[in-house]
Amino acid sequence: MQNWYNIFPKNLSINIYVWIIFSFLPFFFIFRSTSWLEVILGFILIVVFFVAYRLSFLSNGWFLYACVSLMMLISIGMSLFYGYVYFALFLAFFIGNIKHKGGFITLYVVHIVTTMVAAGFSVMTQEELFRYQLPFIVIAILGVIILPINTYNRLKRQKLEAQLVDANEKISQLMVYEERQRIARDLHDTLGQKLSLIGLKSDLARRLIERDPGTAQNEITDINQTARTALKEVRDMLSDMRGAKLDDEIEHVTQLLKAADIEVEFSGVKELKKSPALVEDVVSMCLKELVTNVVKHSQANKCQIKIRETDDELSLLVKDNGVGLSHGGQVKGHGLRGIQERLEFVNGEVQFDHQNGTKIEILIPNVSRRVKREEAR
Repeated sequence: MQNWYNIFPKNLSINIYVWIIFSFLPFFFIFRSTSWLEVILGFILIVVFFVAYRLSFLSNGWFLYACVSLMMLISIGMSLFYGYVYFALFLAFFIGNIKHKGGFITLYVVHIVTTMVAAGFSVMTQEELFRYQLPFIVIAILGVIILPINTYNRLKRQKLEAQLVDANEKISQLMVYEERQRIARDLHDTLGQKLSLIGLKSDLARRLIERDPGTAQNEITDINQTARTALKEVRDMLSDMRGAKLDDEIEHVTQLLKAADIEVEFSGVKELKKSPALVEDVVSMCLKELVTNVVKHSQANKCQIKIRETDDELSLLVKDNGVGLSHGGQVKGHGLRGIQERLEFVNGEVQFDHQNGTKIEILIPNVSRRVKREEAR
């Protein structure tokens, strides 16, 4: 069923305090009795109820239904002899946690009938006590009717959402695998034959360079032309592989943040003019991942995005005013490991700051321009 420490509803706030009050409230009712024997019996019934309540979350099969039956009998006894009907709310919550549909419906109907019958008899036998409790008894009966259905549907929805998340993750993995297979095929078709041809021609040119320099020169010219053709095809392939451009991705994440009621503050450039296509593709994917983390995990209401491009490097800054990450170990989660792996391809680095929210900055050096400048010197 559930872990023993989840015997209270998960949606905390004021609910947890209400359940704690209901846990201590039966002792008030039993101490109203004038007989010590009734007090001791009531105390035993309360202890047995909570022991059975905990065991029911740890049990399955016949023992589970035995615990529920025992709790129903104790709830009826507490209602008839002590005027305490609120154990029915504990039972109502637990019944909503039963996953088997047939068992849930059976216990739900039995619990409603026994609760209403016990409350009716108690009203007739303890009219003075129930006169002051009647509004609360009506609320408790409504809780017995509504709470199991609400809990059952909520758990069912959570299960479906978890299955949906797993399915989406598997789909993403399959898409990544298929994309890798496609890239491998494209690289094989694009470079495989031409590199083989370059290898053969270079061996031939090496053998002919002394015997027939003219033919060797022609072979070297063919090697140069083949290499240029292969380079052009690789560039075309990379261009086709690129997803949305940076300006398109900025528009997309802006719409995503606004849909999540998060204020967006953007500054910097939207179009990259000094960075190669591969860098723009990596930055676009990193921006998408970072904003997705902000929406899912930050609980922020404001997000700042800043993109700066110079001759030496490209920087991407994403900052929010949310809860932040408590320690460095959590940085590896939330999809940020993939960002670090992507940045390795372009010699980039990522920096984290978790004070007053989360600040993540990505720095990618413009290696090609640096090399050109050094060669010019």
